[in-house]
Amino acid sequence: MHKLAKSTVRKPASGEVVIPDKLYFRIGEVSRLCGLPSYVLRFWETEFPQLKPSKSGTGQRMYRRQNVENVLHIKKLLYDQGFTIAGARQQLRAEVKRKQTPLPFTTPAVNRAELKQVLQEDYKIRWWSPTDLNEGVYD
Repeated sequence: MHKLAKSTVRKPASGEVVIPDKLYFRIGEVSRLCGLPSYVLRFWETEFPQLKPSKSGTGQRMYRRQNVENVLHIKKLLYDQGFTIAGARQQLRAEVKRKQTPLPFTTPAVNRAELKQVLQEDYKIRWWSPTDLNEGVYD
């Protein structure tokens, strides 16, 4: 069985993981942060579309902070809440959908006659010329 290296990550009293303020994390760092073997992370990349770390020029996986947060959330769903992989995938989709639903709002009533008058005035202003005054256009 694979042994994880001793973690140097500080955990607050609540038990939550503190993610360092970095732009990118290598797979080994994410493994230590999350307490998971790297092969599990690689497997989860194939199962969860939310986990798409970019790769460096040398082919190493480079996780962003959002990826690490997703890994921790997936771990919580699978290990703490007892979801299956398919169930966790469905739960994540539902959470994204809930975040994307627009808030209901009312559209203001449109007074078409007033709108038409404003547009006509706008047209007159845009196409105004000094000769219009001489011809009595604005009388």
